[in-house]
Parts: sequence; structure tokens; C-alpha cells
Amino acid sequence: MKYHDRATRLVAIVGPTAVGKTALALEIAGCVLAEAVSADSRQIYRYMDIGTAKVRAEELEILPHHMVDVVDPDETLTLAQYLEDAKRAIADIAARGKLPLLVGGTGLYVRALLEGWTVPRVPPDSSFRARMKQLARAEGHEVLGAMLAAVDPEAAERIDSRNVRRVIRALEVYQATGRPISQLQRKVPPSWDVWTIGLTCPRELLYQRIDARVDQMMAQGLLDEVRWLLEHGYGRDLPAMSGLGYQQLASHLAGEMALPDAIEQIKRDTHSFVRKQYNWFRLSADWIDWYDVTQVDHASLASEVCAFARTGEHGPEPEG
Repeated sequence: MKYHDRATRLVAIVGPTAVGKTALALEIAGCVLAEAVSADSRQIYRYMDIGTAKVRAEELEILPHHMVDVVDPDETLTLAQYLEDAKRAIADIAARGKLPLLVGGTGLYVRALLEGWTVPRVPPDSSFRARMKQLARAEGHEVLGAMLAAVDPEAAERIDSRNVRRVIRALEVYQATGRPISQLQRKVPPSWDVWTIGLTCPRELLYQRIDARVDQMMAQGLLDEVRWLLEHGYGRDLPAMSGLGYQQLASHLAGEMALPDAIEQIKRDTHSFVRKQYNWFRLSADWIDWYDVTQVDHASLASEVCAFARTGEHGPEPEG
């Protein structure tokens, strides 16, 4: 079924790791022509398939995905680049009469896209970043926070100084442009008709799902995937290799921990990551309709999404 409307309809499916976002997207693709735009900051990397839970080849036949396998693990995709490319993909999908689905758990990507953030296109400066990282190691992250507060108090108030990567990025933008990043960032909400579906479930059940997924990834060959990346020169210091699963298994391969301990560490760290994801999405609570997957099944929710594609009317009412 195709739909045609002057306003682009977009369905965003968000929520924590392992809650079932991809499964719902595939269910939707069974009743309406759709394509997905990934909102996952790890799936952008090539060669990192198992640990990032990318869709399988047979699933791509059902639901083509955009913003997956965009850069190599030693390359950078800035937020500005992600937004530009994701917007282009959404426009292309809608122009071909299909329903765009924004699917993923990276809150920064989702909020920036749906709230219409304008992000400075300042390319990474590896030399500047290296100097700032060295300074943080030598004198502590607080010194970078103080530097940011001196040139951009608004950004310093918003960015936790412990998030060294984001602080360095704000300093990098100021160093390159002479203007505070807070002045360069503004919000111009897109004209899309958006329904944002948040999937959730009881925390203990989610942890059980995460643990089962980690065990499945190990059975699928995640350890070999990490070994291959290291052997092909993708070092542990790369941001891509700091992802869940890759960091811990690289430590195991370096002889720093036993494999069972590394697997347990992946599970614990993923539980902690889920809590951070919920904190991100709490900031967007007013425009996310949350559904408990133990209360609403994928088939009924997919049916409502297909109705939205036809009429633009949201539903059903979220639980609670």
C-alpha cells in the first residue's frame, strides 16, 4: 500500500536496547510499504555487524535500511552529517510513496532529527582533540569544563564535564569558528507529521532479554568479529571500538580478563547503558507515546501504524 500526502508522515520507533524495535518495524513492513532509517550510532560502522545487532540480509529484503554501514570503524560521522543524510533518506523514501520509519535507540540522533537541531558542520580536528585528551588525562576533565565555561557558559551548563568527548567537541567548534556552539545550535522543527512510538517493558524482563541477546551474539561469533577488527588494524582506542561488546572482548583478547568475565561485563555494562537510554528519552517524554510490549503486541500496534500511514491519525492510546 502506498500513501500520498503533502505532509511527509514519519513513524519513529525508539526505546532501549533489546526491547523489540526492529521486530515492530518488520511487522509494520508487512502491511505498508516502508523503509527504515537507522537511529543507531553503532550501526553506522562497517564490519561491526553482530555486536551492533544489525538486521540480517533476509530482513533487509523485507525492510530496506538507510544509515547503516556508512563509515569504516576508523572514520568519523559527525552529527551534522548524520542529520543531513538521514533527512535526505527520509525525503527520498516519502517521495517514492513509502512510509519512512526512524528506528533506533540513540537518543541524540532521534532528538536532533525530530526537534530539528541545526548543528555546525565543523570537521574533526584530530590534532586539537589529541591535545585536549592529553590535557584531560594530565589535569582531569574539570579543566576542560572550566575552559568551556569561559567561552560558552550555556554549553558548559548543558554538558556534563565528565563527558569529555562532548566537551572537546564544543571547544573544537569554538576553536574553529570563534563562536560558541550554543549560538550555532538552534532548532527548526521539520514539517513532517510524526508519530513517535516508545517501546518499553519491565526492567527485569528487559535485563533478561539483554542477557539472552549477548549469549546469542557470542554464539553467532562476536568474539571472532572483534578479533577480525583488531587484526585488520582497528585499534582499541577508536571510538567505534568502545562500543558494548567490542571493548570488553578486546580486553579479553589482550589477556586482561577471562572470557566468562568479559561476557558478564558486557551484560552489566549493557544494563547500565539502558538506564542512560531511558534518561535520554525522559527528556523527550512529551512527544513520545510509550507502549509496554508486555501489554501491546506488535501486530496490533503495526496495524495502527498502517492506519496512521493512510489517515494521519495516531493510536492506540498508550498504556498508563
